[in-house]
Amino acid sequence: MSVMEILLPVFVQVVLTFALLFRMGYLRVATIRSGEVKIRDIALREPNWTPRTLQIANAFHNQLELPMLFYVLTILTLITRQADIVFLALAWIFVALRLAHAWIHVTSNRVRPRAVAFMAGGLVLAVMWLIFMLRVIWVH
Repeated sequence: MSVMEILLPVFVQVVLTFALLFRMGYLRVATIRSGEVKIRDIALREPNWTPRTLQIANAFHNQLELPMLFYVLTILTLITRQADIVFLALAWIFVALRLAHAWIHVTSNRVRPRAVAFMAGGLVLAVMWLIFMLRVIWVH
């Protein structure tokens, strides 16, 4: 496995996170400029944004939760040279599920399919961690 092959799913996940960040920022500025939201109403992180702005913000914040474990695992697999085709396949599945979760979150925002995508991604990531832990334990 090349480093580029291993990091490509990470790059896609990072691009997704930044895309949501920039969309959230754009919507926040637009709602303040339009007068829909007053700065005093959100200055202390009160959730007084418009529903659409909150929807995008929640999608962004979700990318700072579960994916952190994915980033750490990817770094550890690189350091320990444990990345293989199984890791790579699971990494792409995880990222595809994160993309699906974000897409649902910013479009229909239907909770059931969004939850399914979230839980499936969590399960894939848990399997990735389990495989990694067992490999490291068996090597030492």
